[in-house]
Amino acid sequence: MSAPRRRIGMFGGAFDPPHNGHVALARIAVEQLRLDELHIFPTGHAWHKARALSDGPLRVAMSELAFAGVPRVVLDTREVHRAGPTYTVDTLRELRQQSPDAQLLLIIGADQAETLHTWKDSADIARLAILSIAARARPVSDAPPADISNLPPGFYQPINLPPIVVSSTEIRARVAAGLPIEHLVPPAVARYIAEHHLYQLPPSP
Repeated sequence: MSAPRRRIGMFGGAFDPPHNGHVALARIAVEQLRLDELHIFPTGHAWHKARALSDGPLRVAMSELAFAGVPRVVLDTREVHRAGPTYTVDTLRELRQQSPDAQLLLIIGADQAETLHTWKDSADIARLAILSIAARARPVSDAPPADISNLPPGFYQPINLPPIVVSSTEIRARVAAGLPIEHLVPPAVARYIAEHHLYQLPPSP
């Protein structure tokens, strides 16, 4: 009898900053999807982001602090160091080359699932990985589950978790307004943001 295939999860994002919702999703994904490894990928130059992201090393450092307590996590920085725009399909292709016999699982939230058909080579994404969708991972508590009618053909596996009602956008806005964020991010991330004066408005001229 052959050994079961290793299951490698991929969870990417700007993580600008990583928050309690990200950590909860990672922890639940490891358990529910029975992952042998969960690769956390802070994105590099995100093609779909209208705003400029914080410097890669800052987001890597915050991600390392945020996910340190999640079992089987591997902080993977390849996208931060990759030249040019970051595309999920390129990372999946690299993982497939490195682990040809493993099952790859791409962990995405509701908003990502609804726009996946617009991503580069979305059909290849669905071919390379099982799409593991946290259908209620939205920053609004009464938002509906994801509409996955536009997803390309492939294998899908839901992730069941309570609604996640926090967003990095909200956290950045609270920091800029001088409001507390300790209830929204891991303590080590809150300290890092304060110590490095991240997300603060520039002083008035």
